[in-house]
Amino acid sequence: MRRILGAVAVVAVLATACSDVDVAGSSHAPGAATSPAPRADQSPHAAPQARNSLKPHREFSDWDVGAKPLPLRADGFGRVLPTPRELRVRRLPTTDHLPPPPDDRFRSSIHRIGPRIRDRMGDTWRPGCPVGLRDLRYVRVSFWGFDDQPHTGEVIVHRRAARDVVGVFARLYRARFPIEAMRIATSVDLDAHPTGDGNGSGGFVCRPIRKGSSWSSHSYGLAIDINPFQNPYQRGDLVLPERASAYLNRDRVRPGMIRPGGVAVRAFADIGWSWGGRWRAPRDYMHFSATNR
Repeated sequence: MRRILGAVAVVAVLATACSDVDVAGSSHAPGAATSPAPRADQSPHAAPQARNSLKPHREFSDWDVGAKPLPLRADGFGRVLPTPRELRVRRLPTTDHLPPPPDDRFRSSIHRIGPRIRDRMGDTWRPGCPVGLRDLRYVRVSFWGFDDQPHTGEVIVHRRAARDVVGVFARLYRARFPIEAMRIATSVDLDAHPTGDGNGSGGFVCRPIRKGSSWSSHSYGLAIDINPFQNPYQRGDLVLPERASAYLNRDRVRPGMIRPGGVAVRAFADIGWSWGGRWRAPRDYMHFSATNR
């Protein structure tokens, strides 16, 4: 049960964390060529495992992700609690749900949404969403984990942004920018009880903006969140993930944080995407989108 809760917590923050604006455009910079990757129809649930060849001189955070659900607030979010000591400098190993790269080379692939991926998406896409399935692409990319190992991540984005997004993650990979987890959102994530310790990077989820009726830019496949725990959302007394308030101190630089002028901000800026960390209210440090604001 704890493994299931942890997997849900890692992805569920994507479905709730960003406050976005309506968008119907796409990125416009040249994209990167793709490289071979595991088949798109290969099950991500087959034999998940943590890598054994970890660097011995680096310590990991002692925390069981998803094991401690939060009490709910009146607005349906979890109660914002102080960051546990174990997560104030968060460094957790990545569990492989997809076959990792066989070596240190960056690999990527872009696929149409086939039956297997559509089935996994569940209610994250439904008829009436502002983008059709034929305009979405399932993308796999290599990324470096906090365990100093290469892994394979997955994200769904708009077809017009797919190659640009691959180029962004290629730059992050070359810079060894650490990412904890990168999986597509599912129906289970939409219905999950908040735990406030998820850290899943991802893209497409069909939903309205928070406390509004217009569509989020995630609903168009034109937004991506990276390391939500190290780069939380804040609006008033709401922090998402709810246990990540220690990372609101942006002067204390820790691995996985997105920094002004850093590689993530530069890479997304070069494809015409903006960073929510520059907003005055809310501050959305995890969030990049093609809204150019």
